[in-house]
Amino acid sequence: MCGIAGWLRSGAGAGAERDALRRASALLAHRGPDDLGFLGWRPGAAPRAGREPDVAGGAALALVHRRLSILDLSEAGWQPFISADGRHALVFNGEIYNYVELREELENEGARFRSRSDTEVLLAALARWGAAALPRLVGMFAFAWLDTEARRLVLARDPFGIKPLFWARSAGTFAFASEIPALLALQPLAPRANPRRLYDYVRFGITDHGGETMLEGVRQVPAAHALTLDLDVADAGAAPALARYVDLEPGEPLDLGFEEAAAGLRQRFLESVRLHLRSDVPIGTALSGGIDSSSLVATMRRLEGPRLELHAFSYVADDPALSEERWVDLAGAAAGAIVHKVKPGPEELVADLDDLLAAQDEPFGSTSIYAQYRVFRLARDAGIRVMLDGQGADELFAGYDPFVAARVATLLRRGRLGEAWRLARAVQARRGLALPPLLARAFGLLLPRALEGPARRLVGQELAPAWLDEGWFAARGVEGAALGRRRGRDLLRARLADSLLETSLPMLLRYEDRNSMRFSIESRVPFLTVELARFALALPEAHVIDAQGTSKAVLRAAMRGIVPDAILDRRDKIGFATPERRWLGTLRPWVERVLASEAAARVPVLRLGAVRAEWTEILAGRRPFDFRVWRWINLVRWSERLGVDYGAGAPAPGAAAG
Repeated sequence: MCGIAGWLRSGAGAGAERDALRRASALLAHRGPDDLGFLGWRPGAAPRAGREPDVAGGAALALVHRRLSILDLSEAGWQPFISADGRHALVFNGEIYNYVELREELENEGARFRSRSDTEVLLAALARWGAAALPRLVGMFAFAWLDTEARRLVLARDPFGIKPLFWARSAGTFAFASEIPALLALQPLAPRANPRRLYDYVRFGITDHGGETMLEGVRQVPAAHALTLDLDVADAGAAPALARYVDLEPGEPLDLGFEEAAAGLRQRFLESVRLHLRSDVPIGTALSGGIDSSSLVATMRRLEGPRLELHAFSYVADDPALSEERWVDLAGAAAGAIVHKVKPGPEELVADLDDLLAAQDEPFGSTSIYAQYRVFRLARDAGIRVMLDGQGADELFAGYDPFVAARVATLLRRGRLGEAWRLARAVQARRGLALPPLLARAFGLLLPRALEGPARRLVGQELAPAWLDEGWFAARGVEGAALGRRRGRDLLRARLADSLLETSLPMLLRYEDRNSMRFSIESRVPFLTVELARFALALPEAHVIDAQGTSKAVLRAAMRGIVPDAILDRRDKIGFATPERRWLGTLRPWVERVLASEAAARVPVLRLGAVRAEWTEILAGRRPFDFRVWRWINLVRWSERLGVDYGAGAPAPGAAAG
């Protein structure tokens, strides 16, 4: 786990280049506090590497690496890594969990290794198999691979986008980095708002999908893609070639009985956790007390036995209605874990907010991100360098309430009206979901896109809230449409794929990466391997949400006998939820200062008069609370911190917006 950066450029002085590379390295130090390295390459010469940026001064191509030592802690694992013949070089962020098996295969083909690192195995696999190596990797990764003979630079990102990789280009320069601030150190750009991504965030709270970011001109390598730059034509302005190397779209469902599916999932999950436990430093786990995190802590103990000193880290809400402490204690005791807990309050959020915003790069959806931030800080303070986390399970096994409507919609589409009605009634009885909105959402999923807007209005969902300046977006060609509407006979499986690839998981992975790396911790997500995800997305829908409306049905069955029954039989879901409404009420003076600030007046997409009126209604209990409040505040602070330019039409500082 590390931080990487680099550029391909011409025309700058060597002194300016060294300063920029040094700044980029410093900005990535939290991702790799253990060591650093630089590489420079000129056509016709061998690449040179060292711990000072002088090796890249005046070079056509430069690479930067910050190291967090996890596998092979010796000098042999240092990066940038150069092949023995000098042809290939690599800077790599992440872990290749099946590196032991790949190494054995490569040795059988004649490869020889001088380290025990997965980095050297990755470079040898790329050198021998080229891009065909990418689908064979089990891991999380973002890397830059230089092939001096083929004269190309390849940037690649893992199938789920667990590890970040940003890039930007202008005349004479192509630059990339693990985080946006380091990228801007190498490729100075004016921070201008990207209207489409801004709309997705402000209206729906969605970020991080695809190849764009909230800043114009700053792009990211999409998950499951490799970007190839031809070094001979790059200076002439040729665009990089972008190619997908693995496909996670759901195909036809598997013909599997429920028990067979549970056994298959159990085997795949245990194998994934086994691979994710490979480390030369202490490993811990995040524990919320839900099914996903409890499955991790229980499986870690099952695989490692009593020899593992198992540390679990938990956030405990200061609101009894949101606290999962009793479930945390149950899961921790059953696994024989040493449980560490943190219980932050609203004043601590304000004290840490600037650091949290800086760590995240872009705005985020709710204060639950702060709960996660504090869990990783707690793990750092306990000396843990690697954490396992349950991200992805909700998206694979329907852990959120809206997925129930998609299951009902599938039954309706197939003409199984009685089953659809019984499922809806069962969910109402057992989980308390109101029947009319549930059925309205299910019918809405059956409608073509042309009818989505009218359908939303009919069921009372605002399409254009009064506080959002739709005109600003319309003037920039942005239409008010939500993301993620894959089609198919099985609408639940389509919605799961949407959440996995577009609407939910990409931003959760960004939150996880930045929060963990802020405290120099490698966070691993064993639910997210290609084999496990393909298996889950191919399961019959009835195995995921059963006839009684039980979500994660197949996962519960797969973990039976490993996880305590009391946890597997839970029907509530809380997670790292913070008492956000009460927190913001407690922090009312601070919230109102933000909304009345000159910085807020410079964010033209918010109608501040309507924002303030709605905030007053929420405080008085006349309007329901949701996370739009946090998005308002977060957007203002992000815009102020970066000095984001919203283009023509922004009000002058201090102007009142109505």
